[in-house]
Amino acid sequence: MAKKDKVKKPIYKRWWFVTIAVIFVIGTIANLGDTEEVATDVAEETEEVAEEVVEEVATEEASAEETTEEPVEEEAVEDDVSTEFKSALTKAQMYSDTMNMSKAGLFDQLTSEYGEQFPEDAAQYAIDNVEADWNENALKSAESYSETMHMSKAAIFDQLISEHGEQFLEEEAQYAIDHIQADWNENALQKAKTYQEDMSMSVEAVRDQLVSEYGEQFTQEEADYAVSNLE
Repeated sequence: MAKKDKVKKPIYKRWWFVTIAVIFVIGTIANLGDTEEVATDVAEETEEVAEEVVEEVATEEASAEETTEEPVEEEAVEDDVSTEFKSALTKAQMYSDTMNMSKAGLFDQLTSEYGEQFPEDAAQYAIDNVEADWNENALKSAESYSETMHMSKAAIFDQLISEHGEQFLEEEAQYAIDHIQADWNENALQKAKTYQEDMSMSVEAVRDQLVSEYGEQFTQEEADYAVSNLE
């Protein structure tokens, strides 16, 4: 958009015009009175003012040129991205937004023969350009595991970083664990109820399953809370 032209003052309103006019009048009076000294002073003053006028006019013209100069428009960058690449990016954005997948998980899904079957270069383009907060994706995945599967903190962390799970980076998984709002005691209780009701396990067997590193990985305190609140 072009800038508006700077409005210049009428010549009769400019300070230098008035000054010259006044000096001219004084010079005329001095000459009429044959006062040589006054005439000389007036001539010198007139010369100084004239120099200032030339300088100011040059400055104003330069300023006017700057304000009226049309901005240089950037040349449009040619869109040379193929349709295949764009499609891969669209799919990646969908998976990130709806399924909160990790970067590695997205790449695998895009290239898998059982998934989207994009070529690797298209999938890599999608990964490089998708708008995603991987920390937030990890957090949302952690919340889903907690709310739907009642998993423990340690089990969720393992699931987030597992190559057979979500494939988040460890720092992304740790961010999720640090920021998730979960009641781990309640999660342990819900798991205990599942084992008792669906598998008819004893209280002690449930307790062992809750704390086992090959089981649910709850803390001892969380497991004790769970079994003590079983009906």
